[in-house]
This record gives sequence, C-alpha cells and structure tokens, in this order.
Amino acid sequence: MREAVAALFEQSFARPPSVIVRAPGRINLIGDHTDYNDGFVLPMALNRAVWMAASGRIDREVRVISSELGRGRFELDDLSRQATFVDYLSGVAWAMDPEGLPGLDIAITSDLPAGAGLSSSAAIEMATLLVFSELGERGWDPVASAKTARRAENEWVGVASGIMDQLIVAIARAGHATLIDCRSLQAQALPMPGEAEVVVLDSGTRRNLTDSSYNERRLACERAAAVLGVKKLRDAGLAMPDDARLDPIDLRRARHVITENDRVLAFAAALDRNDLGAAGSLMNRSHESLRDDFSVSTPALDALVESARSQPGCFGARLTGAGMGGCAVALVRSAAVPTFVEGVRTAYRTATGLEAQLYPSEATDGVGVVTRI
Repeated sequence: MREAVAALFEQSFARPPSVIVRAPGRINLIGDHTDYNDGFVLPMALNRAVWMAASGRIDREVRVISSELGRGRFELDDLSRQATFVDYLSGVAWAMDPEGLPGLDIAITSDLPAGAGLSSSAAIEMATLLVFSELGERGWDPVASAKTARRAENEWVGVASGIMDQLIVAIARAGHATLIDCRSLQAQALPMPGEAEVVVLDSGTRRNLTDSSYNERRLACERAAAVLGVKKLRDAGLAMPDDARLDPIDLRRARHVITENDRVLAFAAALDRNDLGAAGSLMNRSHESLRDDFSVSTPALDALVESARSQPGCFGARLTGAGMGGCAVALVRSAAVPTFVEGVRTAYRTATGLEAQLYPSEATDGVGVVTRI
C-alpha cells in the first residue's frame, strides 16, 4: 500500500511526496451507540487502513486524488461544504483553524471498504490531521487531534458521532484492544488472546450515516436522559429505563445504551481472565440489544450473525458500528478460522443470495508517519 500511494501521488502530481501516513480502520468488539452517551467502548485498530501521501504547495489550494473516491479540491481561504468525500478533509482544515496551514497535494489509497462501519471516515480525518500537522509544523497530541477530528465530523460533515472512532485511530496499540471511557477519555489497552482471532464480516450492504437515522437515535438518547434527569445515559442505573415517563421508543433506546455499557465492562473483565466463552456470550447479547432495542440491525446483518454463530469455533458474533448495513464481527478460535470463513460464506449466500467478505484481522497501531522524505 505504501508503494501504491507513492506511485499514485507521483503519477498525479509529477513529483514525489514529502510524507506518507497510515491511518487504520477500526472494529468495535462491543459497545455501540454508547460513545455519544459518555459511555464505554472496546474497539481495536485493524490491519486495513487509509494511506495518504502528501507534499506542500506554495499557494493555499488543497488538491486531492483518491484511487477509490475520485478527485477533489478546496481553497483554505474559502472553505465550503461540497457533499463529497472532500468534506472529510476540508472539515479537518476548518476544525484545525486553516490560518497558517499549507496548501497540499494529497493522494489517498485504501484497502478499507467505505461505508462498511469500519471507520474509513475517521481514518481519513486522522490521516489528514497528521499530514497537516507534519507539513504545517504543528504539534501532535493524539487525544487533542481526535477531538478536532470529531468536531469536523459533527459540525462540518454533519454526523453527530461520538469520539470512539477518532480516538482509537489515534491511540491504538498493536496486539491490543482498548477499553475507552468516552467521558474522561481514559483508555486501557487489553491484550488480545492468542488462541482466538477477530474476524470482520462484511455483509456487502451499505449505509450513509448522513442520510440514515443515526442522528435520530442520538436525539432519542438525549430525550431519554432529560426525562430521567441525568446528564447522559451513562449516568442512569440499570433500573431507570423502566421509568413510565419515557416514550416507548425512547425507553428501548435508553435500555440498549445502559445495558450495553454494563456489557462492555463485563467483556473487558472476561478478556482479562481469558474467558472467551463469556466474552462471546456478551457479544451475542449485544447484537440482540442492537437489533431489538436500538433497531439498527437489518435482515442481512441478522443472517450474517446467525451464519457466524452456527460455525464451530465461534465464541460470539454481533453487528458492529452504527448498524443499518455494513459489518459484523466475530470472535473465533484461531484453529477454526479457515473453516469458519468458508462456512459463513456458504451459509450467508444460502440465506440471502448475497456474498460476504471476511477478513481475519490483527490489532495494529494507530495513525502514524510511515515515510518522511
């Protein structure tokens, strides 16, 4: 991928890049729709990533070419939304304060499927931040950078996401998942068990968060918190979602968030004691809550999760990310992974007529500079 992005840059801009950065996607093992409720999440960075090559320009223009997404451009002195992938880059410039930022030529390649719930948008944002920081001679602080990228996504792109995606892309450690408290932003790296592998299951279906009901779910959580008299649903006890004052739909949304926070902490404890059976059971319960209470699963995702659970060696499986399309994740005994992959493909094809892509995955480091020239 490094050679591919360097070649794309040279072909497009007739000079070598000054810097190449890699920003991984992420898979969330458990804890979805909890981050914007100040709750707990447990993601890891993937060995699939966005690669970005860049060099400075003498003017204030930013030109972008992506092997997957096409071309675009914007002016740092005249930023405006374009409703294309370029907004993820221009939004970062806006959130950083473009005064003093250099114009750039940028090439992007990726083996991270877009729209699959693997945080390709956060990877682009964090890669852009690192490139601007490197070539604009600004300091780099992982947590502050994650906050800046989240602001770009919330206020520029228009997706009311939490900070999980940007933060795990910033701070991930190879070989570890990370338990994140989305209120304090404290993070604890947890070693992944050697006898199990994480397998990403791409359903082949897609959603666009800016056109989806993602923001509606966030508003439901905010309404529920207000009725319950707490700042965020993270502060509500397990018994509180039964409050009769809650709208029935808001009650279900709140119940998912509150019980999911409990499952995240229990999953972290199960990993710590290497209890893969308990961890898998918690993943299964998480999927059922996302399906029944938060209503973000789909028939395809349900079929994919059931196809995974039916295979020998699968400890548990659930949809991952925002839902409404995209990916699921499974925890699988390492020795069973080859037969698991083939078994899921066959079962899912039989159930839906769709083809699933499966990616046995390793936990990798977060965003970083690969090459400086």
